[in-house]
Amino acid sequence: MSSLRHKGDDEVSKKSNVFIGKAKEYLEDKGKAMKLIRRATIKAGKNKRRLRDVWGNLQLLLELDKAWSKGEYRQIPYRSILSIFATIVYFAVPTDAIPDLFLGFGLIDDAAVIGFTLNLVGKDLEQFKKWKEKKNRTQTIDTK
Repeated sequence: MSSLRHKGDDEVSKKSNVFIGKAKEYLEDKGKAMKLIRRATIKAGKNKRRLRDVWGNLQLLLELDKAWSKGEYRQIPYRSILSIFATIVYFAVPTDAIPDLFLGFGLIDDAAVIGFTLNLVGKDLEQFKKWKEKKNRTQTIDTK
């Protein structure tokens, strides 16, 4: 019986494991996580037009990562926050599957990975949005 796996599957699996491993490192080090978030925010800002389809959700992922890193928001399953950090690592690293050096094409895989992650953690992202809105309302009331 022949295997249904493609030759490239092992390579994809190895690369995925690298990003998951890096994400774990960022989850354990607040300073390192904040640097990653800054790097990803800068990259996103430079590519806002090309990222327009995922822009709002990418910003939300970055905000969630930031809130989690600061210890402000922890009501998210570990698997979800790990997936989000792995996505941000993938996005921030210029040598992913399609290197950013390929003008116009380097963000295609980034947007696809972001889209995949959004599908994976959509419910958790909605919960974060509600938490953020409630926090903002509370801060607005407190400042009046």
